[in-house]
Amino acid sequence: MSLFKRIQNIFAKPEPPVQEKSILTVGPSDVVEVSLVTYQVTGKAQNHSRKATMLTLQDGNTIRYLYIEERERTIFHLYSVIDGRLESVEEVPSTIEMDDISYHLEEQYTGRVHVIGKTPFQSSGEQYIWQFQSDGRQLLRIEWQDGRFMLYEGESVLPADVQVLRGT
Repeated sequence: MSLFKRIQNIFAKPEPPVQEKSILTVGPSDVVEVSLVTYQVTGKAQNHSRKATMLTLQDGNTIRYLYIEERERTIFHLYSVIDGRLESVEEVPSTIEMDDISYHLEEQYTGRVHVIGKTPFQSSGEQYIWQFQSDGRQLLRIEWQDGRFMLYEGESVLPADVQVLRGT
């Protein structure tokens, strides 16, 4: 190595370390593990005002949704889509009885979401959300956007059960 190259390397700025992907920064084509099941992330919907993200996860033919929200601690909910319909946004009840389980409205909010990849709603825009919980800690989530409802049922997931395996 020449003297000039050595001097140049002394004054060169070191390359910044590669940032590790976190569950909050993953996106389509990344791979995550949730409760010992490996999924590929195929879509992402972010609500920046609530610091919330809904990841679309795929394992073979199975599609699940991981809801992540940063509060005083990060919370995780894993959902599956369920069949059902509601007539209008004004008719969402505060208590829903389904399969002999009573769900009570825990939270209702609206916000703008930004979507990338394959998500239930293919366009960014205003979204209405209702989150319910049963006495047995089971979860129910209703989303409305662009005149269309999506219904999900799920459960809370421990933060230790969520890991990023491979990020791009």
